[in-house]
Amino acid sequence: MSRGIPSWVTVSGLTAGAMVVVSVLAFQASGSPPADPTAAPTPHPTVSKPHAVPTTPPPVPTGGDTGKRVVYSLSQNRVWVVTKTGAVSTFQVQAGTVPATPGVYYVSKREASAVGTDGKQVEHLVFFEYTAESWVAFSAPVDDKVTAPDPGLRTGAIRVHRADALKIWNNTVKGSTVVVFK
Repeated sequence: MSRGIPSWVTVSGLTAGAMVVVSVLAFQASGSPPADPTAAPTPHPTVSKPHAVPTTPPPVPTGGDTGKRVVYSLSQNRVWVVTKTGAVSTFQVQAGTVPATPGVYYVSKREASAVGTDGKQVEHLVFFEYTAESWVAFSAPVDDKVTAPDPGLRTGAIRVHRADALKIWNNTVKGSTVVVFK
């Protein structure tokens, strides 16, 4: 009777062969090593580029009035709040469907909160013009979502973010100057 190869030898040989195959595959998967190990890694193509340097906001338009005032540019959708010390704060706004008319106005009334003509809950309302269609006023949506108005709606609401509405609110009283430019 002939004796065969013991099973432990067969298992050991198969295991060693499998280890060699796995090692070769692992080496191939790793790619070739870098030519210079001290070189900086190449950034991944999906890494975002550095943010652009913010541009300087446009200066306050001249003419119409000086001193403490709120200036509103229709063409730029921008407001400047000029304090009594001359400090300027400026920010973008979203105009309503009833535009203000260029000119010099005075704050006629203020309301801490209300429901706007578009049905949104708003705060820090500063009214300065009444057209044949609607009051024109700065205000902030309580949910702080400043969006374009429904084009079918007639509203003079000039919407601003809550922090910006507070700047207008804190620097105006009834009779404060609002200058509107084209």
